[in-house]
Amino acid sequence: MKNFVKYVGTAAMLLLLTLVYSACKKNGGYYDASDEAVPFAGNTYEYLKSKPGVYDSLIVAIDRMGLKKTLTDSNVTLFAVTNPSFQLALRNLNSLRKLSDKDPLFLSNIDGIQLDTMVSYYIIRGVKTTDSLKLQDGLNLTSVKVAYPMHAKSTKGSASGEVGAGPEVIEFSNTKKSKFIRNWATSTTASNNIRTKNGVVHVISPDHTFGFDGFVTRLTFVPPPPNLMVTIGGTFSSNRENDGGPTSGENSKKVIDGDDHTKFLCNINGFLTMQFKLKTPEVSSVYTLISANDAPERDPKAWTYEGSQDGVNWTELHRVTNFFFEERYQQKIFRCTNTVAYQYYRVNITELRNGGTFQLAEWTINKTK
Repeated sequence: MKNFVKYVGTAAMLLLLTLVYSACKKNGGYYDASDEAVPFAGNTYEYLKSKPGVYDSLIVAIDRMGLKKTLTDSNVTLFAVTNPSFQLALRNLNSLRKLSDKDPLFLSNIDGIQLDTMVSYYIIRGVKTTDSLKLQDGLNLTSVKVAYPMHAKSTKGSASGEVGAGPEVIEFSNTKKSKFIRNWATSTTASNNIRTKNGVVHVISPDHTFGFDGFVTRLTFVPPPPNLMVTIGGTFSSNRENDGGPTSGENSKKVIDGDDHTKFLCNINGFLTMQFKLKTPEVSSVYTLISANDAPERDPKAWTYEGSQDGVNWTELHRVTNFFFEERYQQKIFRCTNTVAYQYYRVNITELRNGGTFQLAEWTINKTK
């Protein structure tokens, strides 16, 4: 009898080990339930509504921006943001507002233009499952409403310390209109390939901050006053020019053409002066700079903003040292206490982040409020 019990116990143990081994071998050491899940019977919007307590904030944003119809009858891929991601973004924003003694903001009353742009990041044209994102370089994506360029790449996560042994995740990126990956803001998914009648849903990890890294800056941004170069007009000049000359694709006047996707590129040769003569004198206590598309080492690091009545004798209005742009195509607004109407204004750049090649997308001289 003892031998029989021992035999049965040994056989049961061998059977259990065989089953465990087979399961691990079949799924590479993990089980990805999402790939075998039964498709949701409704459309993408109805899927969100079927998960109370998970997507409530996303639904509020979608409803407010009039995107319900898009998620109902269009073929789309939704990178679904859960409630914790919105809570994190709003907490960051309102902590900053509290320091300035400002009332808190909520999804119901934040700037609709900015909210519309940020919600659109997550709704992509066409149906993009993980299989379509397995290219070595991933896949460039386009948002439905404003055709904003996003990017996604399917990859294997880590498991038990082994790289690539875990479940499949998607690296979902806001490209910030830059071809350089170092300038992108990237999040990952927690669940993939949830099929609906009109598309597919990938769920963004809950530690993601809604809006990527632009939520707070977008909603605390105060636009500059009117640009005097446009409202009054005048003449631009620079002591340096692009190596290709004044008609080249990156010549000096690209810095005032109103397009942040063009730029002025040149060798600084010690210092660079960009000057503008207004048609009539005007008080400026504000000016702006916009970073160009690539190579942060080319950004200006130190400069002075100056005014003049005759273009010969200059008064320093503002001085900046050890400055840096946090991202590409970023507008920075600088304010000073000038109360004098000058006809000439200039930016005298004395130092770059690194090296001797300068670039800038835009410079404006702005009216005092």
